[in-house]
This record gives sequence, C-alpha cells and structure tokens, in this order.
Amino acid sequence: MSRKLYLEDLHVGRRLHSKRVTISAEDIIRFARDNDPQYFHLDEAAAKDSMFGGLVASGWQTGALSIRLLIDSADPPFAGGIVGVEAHIGWKLPVRPGDSLRVEAELTRIVLPRRHADRGFVSMDIATYNQRDEVVLTQRVTVVVFRDPARAGVAEGSLSAD
Repeated sequence: MSRKLYLEDLHVGRRLHSKRVTISAEDIIRFARDNDPQYFHLDEAAAKDSMFGGLVASGWQTGALSIRLLIDSADPPFAGGIVGVEAHIGWKLPVRPGDSLRVEAELTRIVLPRRHADRGFVSMDIATYNQRDEVVLTQRVTVVVFRDPARAGVAEGSLSAD
C-alpha cells in the first residue's frame, strides 16, 4: 500500500510548494470553448480590443490549474484527496499564453469537528505566481482532510476541537 498524507501529518504553518506549469494559447482557448466562452479567452485577434489587450486565461482556468498544482505538490498525496468546503478567491492579474505558474500554500488552521471523528478541516492561504513572481491568484480555502484510523487521537495537542 502506498503512503498517504493524513490530518495527523499536518501542522499549522506547514507550507506546500508546487512545480511550474506553462499555459499555452491552445490551452486557454480549449478551456474557454468548454467552460468560459468569452471572446477575450477564445480569439486572439478580438481579444486585442478587450480591456486585457490580448488573449487571457479564464480566471476559472487559473483556479483549476492552481488546485491541480496544489494537489500535485503534496508528496505523499492527501488520503481521500482534497475536498473543498469553502473558498475565497481573488483574481489579481491576468494569465497570458506562455505564463508559467506555480503555487505556494500555507496551512493556517486545523479543526477537529466533534461530529466527524474520521476527518478534520484544514484552512490554507494559497498564492499562484507567474514566472515574474507576481501574484496572479489568491485563495483562502477550507478543505476536508481525513484522519489516519491507526493514529486518530494521537496528535490532538496540535489540533483544536470545534
């Protein structure tokens, strides 16, 4: 059985750092065609007349790429995946073809709900950076993280009950 990351492995202040992914014009257009068909995501020529002055990725695409980078940054991976509960998103700068994105996240809160002994809630602040280290997206999220059945209750000193 492969190793998994459980709630007991986490602590407030832990940081996650991702690799980079480069987004192409084709990636932007493909995502927009399926999910956010606005002209400044679909047509390079027409996008020149938009407030962006050129083709830009959908903010939702940037968010999805950010979550993908976050998931991939956890080694080992989170047991049961990362299940979102709440998110506050800020789109700071447009993402353009050729931009290379990376994510940094910091765990800010861990809560053990009394009604769910098998899981907890982890809050984290996430920033997505482009190749110039400019923040293009911020997220403050709360996600479900599962407890290790073999260790549940062992690391309670670093967790808060809610």
